[in-house]
Amino acid sequence: MNLSDYADNALVDYEALCMALQNGPAIPVLKKALNGLRTELDRRFLLGEPVRNLVFGRAWAMDQLIHAAWQGFDWQHPDDIALIAVGGYGRGELLPRSDIDLLLLFSDELHIEANIEPIQAFLTLMWDIKLEVGHSVRTLQACQEEASNDVTVTTNLMESRTLAGHNALRLKASALISPAHIWPSDAFYKAKLNEQTHRHQKYNETEYNLEPNVKAGPGGLRDIQTITWVARRHFGDTDLGGLVERGFLTDAEYQALLDGQDYLWRIRYALHYFSGREEDRLLFDLQEQVAEQFGYQDREGQLAVEHLMQDYFRQVFRLRALNIMLLQLFDEAILHAAEDDHPVPVNSRFQVRNGYIETVDDQVFQRTPSALMEVFVLCAQTPEVKGIRATTLRQILANRHRIDGRFRQDLRNITFFMELLRSPAGVSTNLMRMNQYGLLGLYLPEFGRIVGQMQYDLFHVYTVDAHTLLTIRNLRRFRHANNTVEFPIATRIIHQLPKVELVYIAALYHDIGKGRGNDHSVEGAEEVRRFARRHRLTAWETDLVVWLVRNHLLMSMTAQRQDISDPEVINHFSQRVGDMHRLNYLYVLTVADIYATNPNLWNSWRASLLKKLYTESQRALRRGLENPVDKEERIEEYKSKALSLLKEDGFKESEILALWDNPGDDYFLRESPENIAWHTRAIANNGLNVPLVLIKETDEQSFAGATQIFIYAPDRPHLFADIAACIDQLELDIQDARIMTSSSSDFSLDTFIVLDENGHSLGNDSARLREVQRRLLMTLHNPEETATPNRRLSRRLKHFSMAPEITISNDPLNQRTVVEVITSDRPGLLADMGRAFKRLNLSLQSARISTLGERVEDVFFLVDDNNEPLHDPLRVAELQKHLTDIILEGQPQ
Repeated sequence: MNLSDYADNALVDYEALCMALQNGPAIPVLKKALNGLRTELDRRFLLGEPVRNLVFGRAWAMDQLIHAAWQGFDWQHPDDIALIAVGGYGRGELLPRSDIDLLLLFSDELHIEANIEPIQAFLTLMWDIKLEVGHSVRTLQACQEEASNDVTVTTNLMESRTLAGHNALRLKASALISPAHIWPSDAFYKAKLNEQTHRHQKYNETEYNLEPNVKAGPGGLRDIQTITWVARRHFGDTDLGGLVERGFLTDAEYQALLDGQDYLWRIRYALHYFSGREEDRLLFDLQEQVAEQFGYQDREGQLAVEHLMQDYFRQVFRLRALNIMLLQLFDEAILHAAEDDHPVPVNSRFQVRNGYIETVDDQVFQRTPSALMEVFVLCAQTPEVKGIRATTLRQILANRHRIDGRFRQDLRNITFFMELLRSPAGVSTNLMRMNQYGLLGLYLPEFGRIVGQMQYDLFHVYTVDAHTLLTIRNLRRFRHANNTVEFPIATRIIHQLPKVELVYIAALYHDIGKGRGNDHSVEGAEEVRRFARRHRLTAWETDLVVWLVRNHLLMSMTAQRQDISDPEVINHFSQRVGDMHRLNYLYVLTVADIYATNPNLWNSWRASLLKKLYTESQRALRRGLENPVDKEERIEEYKSKALSLLKEDGFKESEILALWDNPGDDYFLRESPENIAWHTRAIANNGLNVPLVLIKETDEQSFAGATQIFIYAPDRPHLFADIAACIDQLELDIQDARIMTSSSSDFSLDTFIVLDENGHSLGNDSARLREVQRRLLMTLHNPEETATPNRRLSRRLKHFSMAPEITISNDPLNQRTVVEVITSDRPGLLADMGRAFKRLNLSLQSARISTLGERVEDVFFLVDDNNEPLHDPLRVAELQKHLTDIILEGQPQ
């Protein structure tokens, strides 16, 4: 690439610029030229100019501007000075807000000292005209020393161009940092590979983060640059074209890399243009503008932005596959070229060389298309295999078209796929490989539809296919003992499943119906039924995987949105599950699914909810569905246990029963015996009808991993709203609320389960606990001092606002009204809804609070002033309107 090919006086007229600098002050002249350059390039971008013209044209124009500015200074010993472009600017690539990386190179320290004043003046001028300049001032010796200590410095200096001064100096520097002196090509390759590995780990090893980094993320521009750097270091090639001549790239692969680079440059240009800064993340609030600029429209039930992101993800997917293949080829050429390796035969089609599996010749896949499936089974079942050799990977990519309808019905391929799922190791790794290389979506076309499909919210942080494969990876993690602390039940249950491959199949299909406009659980159940038929699953196996896909949300929704302290809820859930086999399969699938949806969702509180539901359902199933636990039996059991605990502390039974005369039955149903004893002990010691705030960690018998706050106070209007506002001011998030009012004394007995902003309990931080207790007591005594929380909306929350979904129904069994609210989250929302209930004279019995990304899914259990559910349609409509108005008032406009 020669920048002179992109010379364009319409961008910068060098001679006119030099004349203007002679006749006027430098800052306004250069600012005017710079602004004109930006305006013209932005105009061309909006009109659809090829992005290479913009990227290289900007670099050429910047050369002219900086060279003209350089000439205005009095440099001492100019033959011993060079102004050099390095890094991305050295490659001749400049995006609108990219840094201008400059090296001021001198032959020795004496020449630096002689030019201190012009150096400072030149750099000050660059900053004054608002150029984002990254600079270094070095001697030849310093360049070599710095580069030998830091591979990134070496990389920057490898990509250099002389802008002004003595070019021979740059050539000397290039010689000093050459592989003959520092960082030979094998060490350089290892360092860049390690650098890429750590960079990818920051993004969870997936291209599919929903706000991807176009520059640094997997499959991004940096992956293309890594290939170029390694090729330059080892072969001396200045661009990717040299790899075609050397046989490392085919013409089609080379064109795919150039097309991918152009695509990412266009995205990056748009990000810089619309954000007005060097923004390389495709943020939610920029995605809509980028989609509109590139002509995407809403269609086929998907938003324009979702089509943009699916194209983006599929593009970086292809680029990462090429990156993997080329780095493997470099590994063979650079690290193992001199080795006299002897392949170890595996069978008549495959052999292993240096830990990588390869075909015995380049016609294997033509002769035996089933080998396209077999190779992944061999990778999983051959411990010494580290991966697929690059030449074989190229053959796989070239033969993917052989996976057609006949291939999918071939019993050999069906057998290979099931054998992969049953393999003792390498299941998730090789499913990910199949997806990476485009085979999984061809073998399972229904899976191909979800490749790169994003879900435009903050709840799901990965695309559907990435989430699906992460779910399977989590299931595989449960098999290892080192995950026992984080997933104690799942790591035990996974080994009890009679056919573990069935939960992998359910995971593979649980979200496959998304994006079709219908219930994805129903769609997925039908798809997995067809899979089961094609893959010869038995009737029992088919029924199980279909049930799991159809009901994969059942456990999480029950745990998070229903009162699982209620035996009726447990009985109903257990009826739907039916037996322990299904419960075990459903539990591990649910945990793996939640953790793969968004790692931040998996906190100790959510884990404890699922544990509680699992253990209670296990008891119900062992007891027998025909013999369920009823409320009265549970209440008497809990009272008896609590009474025993209190007697151990010296309390008399008559004293205890007198205190228990106040709470209603619901209190004894929803609190654990340990909590009942804790509350009773504190009230007795503090005095009946005296406000009280207790705080401790949740106990293992009820829920673990959160902090519970018990509040005993006179009931009054707005009590829940005031408490919720105070808790929000304390920057705590309410996970669960149990609100009960004593029937005889009008005292409220409220329990709030809270976590801090990071999803953790408050632990043993005594100062923090005292502050929470003090603030809550102040709120009980002086409610007017409790202001509406003023926590600011995050950038992401501001971008997402959704129409509230409010469902109001009656629960005839428990004689209460159930209000389900799904809407955008914001600080103070819970307190505002609490005020709405009080305004309408509705009493809150309990609540389930769940925050999922940018949205809340809260469930409230209410009764009217007669302690009955709402029967009047007018009151129901009034409640719906109040809640809707409150929610919409607080949403960003």
